[in-house]
Parts: sequence; C-alpha cells; structure tokens
Amino acid sequence: MVKMRLQRFGKTNQPYYRIVVADSRRARDGKYLEVLGSYLPTKEDDKQVEINEERALVWLSYGAQPTSTVRNLLSKQGVMEKFHNQKNAK
Repeated sequence: MVKMRLQRFGKTNQPYYRIVVADSRRARDGKYLEVLGSYLPTKEDDKQVEINEERALVWLSYGAQPTSTVRNLLSKQGVMEKFHNQKNAK
C-alpha cells in the first residue's frame, strides 16, 4: 500500500520533516517515491507547512493513504477539501 507520511530529518530537539509518498513496507526514513513538501513544527504557524497541492491531489486520486498527521496537515492547507470536492464532482 502506498502511504503519504512524514520522514524525519534534523538534529536532536530540532526536528524537520518531509512529507513523502512511500511504500508502507519501507522504513520510516527509507526509500520514497516522491517528496510532496515539508513540515517544520518549530516555526510560526504561517510558515510551518509547505505542500505541493497539485501532486498531493494526484497521489490521493491514485489511492495513496495519508497517515493521521499528514491528513491533519493536508486538511489545514485545504487539500483534503479540494480532493473531496473533486471526487464528488465526478
């Protein structure tokens, strides 16, 4: 199964995450299919999340399952709403 999940980078107490699409059988920081964006939990709210919305919508339409944290980040950016509107329009 293909999942949209976080891949951890950064130093101790200074986390930095990439939002990636990866096979669920791979390790958390292992091989991935595509990088969709980044998440910096230590930054201000307006600069925390950067997501390529077009590619995220494509992967969601292919059936990629976001983890709970990634789903929350996508919802805050409005990507999940666009996906549901796109799906209901068909």
